[in-house]
Amino acid sequence: MRGLWADFADLVLPVDCAGCRERRPGLRHGVCPACVGALGALRPRSVRPTPAPPGLPSCVALGPYAGPLRETLLAYKEHGRHGLARPLGALLAEVVVAAVGVARPLALVPVPDTAAAARSRYGDHLDRLARHCAARLSRGGWAVRVHRPLRALPRPDSVTLDSAGRAAAADAAFQPRSTAPSGGRAAGAAPLVVLLDDIVTTGVTLAAAARVLTATGWQPSVAVVLAATEKRHQS
Repeated sequence: MRGLWADFADLVLPVDCAGCRERRPGLRHGVCPACVGALGALRPRSVRPTPAPPGLPSCVALGPYAGPLRETLLAYKEHGRHGLARPLGALLAEVVVAAVGVARPLALVPVPDTAAAARSRYGDHLDRLARHCAARLSRGGWAVRVHRPLRALPRPDSVTLDSAGRAAAADAAFQPRSTAPSGGRAAGAAPLVVLLDDIVTTGVTLAAAARVLTATGWQPSVAVVLAATEKRHQS
């Protein structure tokens, strides 16, 4: 992808590569050349959890939640390497372009963190990605704005829940903010609403967010994510 290496090369980070966790003396890049190559080789594709929850829009992911993509996301999201937001946001922009196709006004809506998650991560991790994604798209000539029409409500850690529990928690996870976004509608054609997340697994979170957005009049046309988990089938 054009500019991807430059995005990572601007980072002066610890000596371990965010993509493969290998320690390389004198490494002055967030991700080593081999992992940048692996990330650059990924091509966005349509994904669909099985079974798909009601209300889940069509979904496009950069790649599977594995390898350098998984490790780089974890380094950014869970290990405080916030400088990775810019290159990951640029990758997210590539997925948006693949999902939408022809340039048109866009409203990017990131799935919000809960207040507790945002505190633990020193800010809403997806909001940062969305803003870097929007900046990259804007430089490419797209009319784009980031909107925050959703508020995340407290919910239990999904790792403690079974599939039914995750679905129930997702149903109660979001509520609309008191003031709905309006930018872009009065000036002409309504923007295409793109729902953003970092990872899709069962799709229940994206579906729940999409249902709340649709109820407020902002129906997402597509959901865009960086990674999709893949089911492992026993032989």
